[in-house]
Amino acid sequence: MPSSPVPLPALGLIGFGAFGRLVAQHLASLFSLRVHDPFAPDSAFAAAGVERCDLDVAAACPVVILATPVSTLPSVVRDIAPHLSPGALVLDVGSVKVRPAEIMRAGLPAGIDIVATHPLFGPQSAREGLRGLKIAVCPVRGGRARRVGAFLRHALGLTVILTTPEAHDREAAAVQGLTHLIAKVLVAMEPLPTRMTTRSFDLVMQAVGMVRHDAPEVYHAIERENPFAAEVRRRFFDLAAQMDGELGESAGFEGKTRLRA
Repeated sequence: MPSSPVPLPALGLIGFGAFGRLVAQHLASLFSLRVHDPFAPDSAFAAAGVERCDLDVAAACPVVILATPVSTLPSVVRDIAPHLSPGALVLDVGSVKVRPAEIMRAGLPAGIDIVATHPLFGPQSAREGLRGLKIAVCPVRGGRARRVGAFLRHALGLTVILTTPEAHDREAAAVQGLTHLIAKVLVAMEPLPTRMTTRSFDLVMQAVGMVRHDAPEVYHAIERENPFAAEVRRRFFDLAAQMDGELGESAGFEGKTRLRA
């Protein structure tokens, strides 16, 4: 008598924006997904081959992923807390980690394990697959962070960086804060040359293209929710102003030299 197929473990996915859909794409073969997002269009669910469910159904799964903007996380945590199963594992995938870790630790019931994660990629950079891409994994509560990291390495081929929320945000303030800031400035300067370009300029514009279509909430989280981002921006603008001043002084000196000649 043929054995019945083993049912896939249930996973609740709350938030079905661009990154939520990327999560579903890569986890649909490994889990039975329960997806909740009252704002995502029906076409997004149909295209992904998953069904929309109520919040309590998604939150009752043994593993719950929060793929919502950082700004909405307090209300999401408050709403899912009564429906979580004892011993459940809750993860977020936000671009900053200190504040989400604090929100989840304060708002989720005792006995719920919490792991804060930040996939260091998005739909654009993951178009060719996940293998070799990086993800930060931060233990917040419970002892399952290393098991999460092992799953991400073996099942998805990701490069896992085990770190703390504070250490993550300190580095991300420069890595992401400057990237998105410079991209915003260059997009505002468009149209820029496309014909007579150098390889270095092409690479810069390629980097801009990887983030130009990110949701505004992503940019705001990176620049406003990271407690170390303002300091990095201030240093960047101070140095830029200093260099601008030096270039102005140099131009004045050259003009005076020409007049003397």
